[in-house]
Amino acid sequence: MSSKSYINLLVLLFVISSCNTVRKIVNKDQSAQKPVTKVYSNEKREFINGIEVTLGTVTTTKHKTSSTSTTAKKKATSNGGNPPTKAELEKANWLQIKYAIVMDMPAEELTNIPLLELMDKWWGTRYCIGGSTMNCIDCSAFTQVIMKEVYNTQLPRTAQEQFNSMQPIAIDELQEGDLVFFNTGGRGISHVGIYIQNNKFLHASTSQGVTITDLSDKYWSPKFRGGGRMR
Repeated sequence: MSSKSYINLLVLLFVISSCNTVRKIVNKDQSAQKPVTKVYSNEKREFINGIEVTLGTVTTTKHKTSSTSTTAKKKATSNGGNPPTKAELEKANWLQIKYAIVMDMPAEELTNIPLLELMDKWWGTRYCIGGSTMNCIDCSAFTQVIMKEVYNTQLPRTAQEQFNSMQPIAIDELQEGDLVFFNTGGRGISHVGIYIQNNKFLHASTSQGVTITDLSDKYWSPKFRGGGRMR
């Protein structure tokens, strides 16, 4: 092979090699220019059974004239009027979750934190006639405690006296803080509880102690004698 042919062959090989290199570079550049799709998680954390919880706040019943109860005022002015601590908020949120499950309703609708705290404090306290302490308590003494500490309202001692002092309220007009009355035997009113929400009432039951019951309960529904609200 002549030297000229040898040189031409080298040039041809160089050109082919260069094209392959350029092609690789171009391919590499194009792949780098492909749009990169980033997937950002929009995960929404929920609590039990899809319950979403808001921070604990304090409200009172709609029919009360005062904007806050005595207990609520104490809460609002504690720590020199500072916002609630993280521990207080966590406790409030937990109570909302706990009683939302018991009452079968959204946790964010349970905003009366002083009521939830008192319910939790007394929950399961056993029933005894004439009792008025956390050792044992009867139904009318329990309504006295709740109405005084949460709603700043003083009630008479017995269920019948409480019934007599109330403005009658139809069952479909009941609001949180109204009383509900029953006749469990004999004449007159023999049992009383406090209406909360979602057709539920809080009371000191002879069989379960302090508990929450539905007004549609097969035992209590036939014995219901009406609701009452402070005049």
